[in-house]
Amino acid sequence: MEDYEIYTLPNGLRIVHKQVSNTRIVHCGFIMDIGSRDEKPEQQGIAHFWEHMAFKGTKRRKAFHIINRLESVGGELNAYTSKEKICFYASVLDNYFGNAVELLSDITFDSIFPEKQIEKERGVILEEMAMYHDAPEDAIQDDFDISIFGSHPLGHNILGTADTVRSFHREDFRRFIHENMNTGRVIFSSVGPLPMKKVIRQVEKYVKDVPTMNAAPDRVLFKGYQPNNKTVHRELTQAQCAIGSTAFAADDDQRLPFFMLLNILGGPGMNSRLNLALREKYGFVYSVDATYTPYTDTGMFGVFFGTEPRQVNKSMKLVLKEMKKLREVPLGTLQLHRAKEQLIGQLAMAEENNMNFMLMMGKSLLDLDRIDSLEDVFMSIRNVSSAHLQDLANEIFNERTLSYLTYLPK
Repeated sequence: MEDYEIYTLPNGLRIVHKQVSNTRIVHCGFIMDIGSRDEKPEQQGIAHFWEHMAFKGTKRRKAFHIINRLESVGGELNAYTSKEKICFYASVLDNYFGNAVELLSDITFDSIFPEKQIEKERGVILEEMAMYHDAPEDAIQDDFDISIFGSHPLGHNILGTADTVRSFHREDFRRFIHENMNTGRVIFSSVGPLPMKKVIRQVEKYVKDVPTMNAAPDRVLFKGYQPNNKTVHRELTQAQCAIGSTAFAADDDQRLPFFMLLNILGGPGMNSRLNLALREKYGFVYSVDATYTPYTDTGMFGVFFGTEPRQVNKSMKLVLKEMKKLREVPLGTLQLHRAKEQLIGQLAMAEENNMNFMLMMGKSLLDLDRIDSLEDVFMSIRNVSSAHLQDLANEIFNERTLSYLTYLPK
C-alpha cells in the first residue's frame, strides 16, 4: 500500500499528499515543470526573476502583506528555481494550512509584476550575480554547466546575464508564463498530519478558478556532448577545480546504480574514496564533492574541490586514479555490502526530512509520473552487483570523455 495519495483537479493540476501523524507541521508547495532551460536566448534569467517577483505583489496583496502572511504565525515561505522547475513552498502549523494554500496559490497564479518592484528587484538580482561571481566555489559549478552543455539552454546560468536581467518588464513575465504554463504539469505537494480530504478541500477552494492552461513548450533535447579542458585565471588565492561529464537522465534505469557509484567515489560520507585520498591521506583539500544532477533528457556529474595552486596537478591525478580503480578493480563482497548499507542509511535519514520529501514527491511525479517507495529503492540498491558498478565506471569515468575546468590565481 502506498503511503501517499494523488488527486487530479478539473483543470489538470494534481495534488499529492502524504499524511504523517507524528508532527504538527505541514510542508506544502506548488511545483511547476518550468525552468531556466525553457527560456529563449533573450529571456535568460526570467524564470529566476519570476521567482523573485512572485513575492512582490498580487491582485490582492502588496509585498509586505505577502511576507507577513505566514511569518506572523511562525511559518516560513520560500521558493527555488532550477534548470527544469520553479517551486513556491511553505511550512506552517497544521491549523494555518488554509492560510498557506491561499497565499501559495495567490503568488503562483495571480502575481501582477509591478513595474516599480521589477526595477527594485533588478538591482537585487544583479547583486546576487556579483555575489556568486565573488564566490569561486559556487561560480565554478555554474561555469562547469557551460563546459558540459555549451550553448544549449542547460548550459545557461539560471540567474541569466546582466543584459537580459536589465531588459525585463511586466509583459515579458506574462509572455513567459503564457508560453510555458501547463496546469497538467503543476503539482501541489504536501506532507503533514492532515487527512487527504481536508487537503483536497483547501486546495480546491483556492485554485478552482485557475483556468486550464495547456502550453506545450518544445524543450530542445541535449545531444552532441564534446569533452573540453579549460583554465581560467581569476583573482583568487586558492585554485578551484571541476572534473566531469554527461551522465544518465532522470528516467534511466542506470540512475540509481550510478548514484551509488558516485556515493562511493565522492559522496557526503567522510569515508568516500576521494575524501580519504585527497584530504585524509595527503591533506590537499578541505573538502571534495562528487555531484550528480539528472535532467529529463540527460544528466551530468562533477567532482569539485579547491586546493593550493601548486597541488592542482597532484590532486587531479588522485581523482583520476580513484576513478581508474573503480573502472579496473571490482568491489569485494564486503565493500559492496558496506556501500549499499551506507546509501540505504543516508536515504532513510533523508526521508525523515518532511520538507525534502514533499519537494521530492512533486518533482518525481513531474519527471517520472510515479513516486518510488523507499522499500522499492532499497530493493533496487540491494540488487546492484559489483560487475554492474564496474561497467558504469567504465562508461562514465572514461578519461577520454571527461571535461575539466580549473580556476587559477592570476
